[in-house]
Parts: sequence; structure tokens; C-alpha cells
Amino acid sequence: QVQLVESGGALVQAGGSLRLSCAASGSILRLNVMGWYRQAPGKQRELVAVITSGGSTNYADSVKGRFTISRDNAKNTVYLHMNGLNPEDTAVYYCNARVTTPFMATLGAWGQGTLVTVSS
Repeated sequence: QVQLVESGGALVQAGGSLRLSCAASGSILRLNVMGWYRQAPGKQRELVAVITSGGSTNYADSVKGRFTISRDNAKNTVYLHMNGLNPEDTAVYYCNARVTTPFMATLGAWGQGTLVTVSS
């Protein structure tokens, strides 16, 4: 079993910055692709950014140039650095990871979500 625990969500004013963290624990042989998704009220969950185990990244157009995803493989942790926040970024942010277990199974895991609220 794999657990993902997010932290860092908060209320912030427009133009501000936040850093989200997601720590993975449990039966992990290897963390593969890790990513951040978000779900705003009344909307579907959408991809924000992903990062491979080798450090390649991909971003939603809406956050390019403002958000940066990074990971610390030694700590099994992925980060989302968010700058230039605007009210449209308000959402619950979820961490996702593709995990290879010691039994060589591959599974996907989700965190419980952390709320980011941007006031105008």
C-alpha cells in the first residue's frame, strides 16, 4: 500500500506564492511519474504538471511560466512551486504518483488533496 500526503495549501492574495509538497510512503520500490492535479468547485479534475523520474516535466498551458514542479527522489517527495497566483487557481490540489512496488506491481496513488484559495 502506498500513501501520498500533501501539504502547503493556504489562503493567499492574488499575485502571491505557495509551495505544495507531497510525500510518498509505503510499499515503494520506485516512484515513476509524479504529478499535480487540481479540481475547482463545479469543474472536473485537471492536470497541472507532471514530472518523470528523470526530471522531464510537462505543464498545463494555464500555469506555464508561473508554476514549477520538482522532486526529491531521496525523500520520495514532489513539490509544486506556484508564483503569480490568481483567483482562477483556486482549487483542491491533488498529488498523483505511479508506483512500482517491491513485488513489481505498478499502481497509481492519489493524495487526499490540499486546498489553495486565492483572493482577489
